[in-house]
Amino acid sequence: MSALFAILLAGTAAPAMVVIDEAATVREEAPPHGAIGMSTAYRISDSVPAPRSFEFRKRALHVGAAIGVHPIDHDEIYYVLSGTGIVHSDGDEKELKAGTAAWLYKGALVGIRQTGAEPLVLIIAYPNKAAE
Repeated sequence: MSALFAILLAGTAAPAMVVIDEAATVREEAPPHGAIGMSTAYRISDSVPAPRSFEFRKRALHVGAAIGVHPIDHDEIYYVLSGTGIVHSDGDEKELKAGTAAWLYKGALVGIRQTGAEPLVLIIAYPNKAAE
């Protein structure tokens, strides 16, 4: 390590990394914002000690389930791992499938519903207001 790098790091030690097994975070629950159907929730970032700057979640929306339309006060990302769904943002709707992402903007009314025969499995990431 260079002397300059060591000086730059002095007094700015980051917290130790946290490794999380999603199996330790799983629970069956109704999706948020309307309790439409059922889902498998992986509340991954809940295992990270505070303060944390963003939330990182995985959710499998079971057949017929949805995260109801709700306002957001931050940008939010839905990234689809498998299945299909329809994402809603301020009245506009788009189909999502594995490998696609929807970037949703602060101030929008957003939601997502599962379509098709298989669960819609997605990653949801957004800033943590408590860290601000």
